[in-house]
Amino acid sequence: MPKPAHRITRVNDSFKWAWLHPKFWPTWLVCLLAFVIGWLPWWLQRRLGAGLGWMAYHLVPQRVEDTRINLRLCFPNLSEPEREQMVRDVFRQGGIGVFESASAWFKPLEWIRPRVNTIGLEHVLESAKLGRGVIILGAHYSTLDLNGAIAALFFPLHTVYRPQNNPVLDWMIRKRRFRVYIDQIDHADMRTLFKALKRGEIVWTSVDQDFGLKQGVMAPFFGHPAATLTATSRMAKYNNSPVVFVHFMRNPDERTYTLSFTPPLDGYPSGDDVTDAIRINKELEQLIQRAPTQYMWFHRRFKSRPPGEASPYSKKVKKRK
Repeated sequence: MPKPAHRITRVNDSFKWAWLHPKFWPTWLVCLLAFVIGWLPWWLQRRLGAGLGWMAYHLVPQRVEDTRINLRLCFPNLSEPEREQMVRDVFRQGGIGVFESASAWFKPLEWIRPRVNTIGLEHVLESAKLGRGVIILGAHYSTLDLNGAIAALFFPLHTVYRPQNNPVLDWMIRKRRFRVYIDQIDHADMRTLFKALKRGEIVWTSVDQDFGLKQGVMAPFFGHPAATLTATSRMAKYNNSPVVFVHFMRNPDERTYTLSFTPPLDGYPSGDDVTDAIRINKELEQLIQRAPTQYMWFHRRFKSRPPGEASPYSKKVKKRK
């Protein structure tokens, strides 16, 4: 087991009285609602989450259309009805994930332990013994913040995150995650991340979003070019840290979960950004295929395009009448 580390408090963890201004009242109402739904019985959470997903499917046409486009690109061999069923289930799984996150924020973390089956946990624990830090590569699965709560049951870790635009929401999420993580590192703060690896600690980050080619290279993802981050290679090279993939899956009974880790990537980084990006995406594809609709396909994964190639996404989709 990796040795515990002291949690780190930052300036933006402090409450500000200005946040009581009426313009933030709707956000505080959301926070209160999250607290309430986080304590509901799981059978009720699951049903309400499925209902929330159904509502989103009918009320956010832009996200629905983006999901259809992503699935059309990534699963071309399926029929249109099959893909549409996947679209519906993507939103259903996402709705359930909102309630799971609320539970992860407010319930005692031990509530989830009896529900979790682990595979490959030894890959993380053995890698941590090397003392060079461990990089855990995740992705945006619909289990959302429950992912971190599950992982934290087995080892202490840092997470890389992107701050919310709403300061109250950002503060609330950070405070609730504070009981889970050693530290939450801004995705632009590579210096703090490197320090954690230098201390031999575990850092979890996601590698599946499109931040453009200033931060990445083009590499195939389900057979289509996608902007893929190169920071992962730099992170691994800095302290020769082992790199392990993690996959979170809501089991078919929708009451239990499987937490899986791959063996450390051999020969990574290779020294070539494109080669490394191709490998990262290939590994990620194989994990997503385990439960395809539990991946958040409503992100615009292919928004950056090679020169001269048009975006596959429409600018705006109106709500169907």
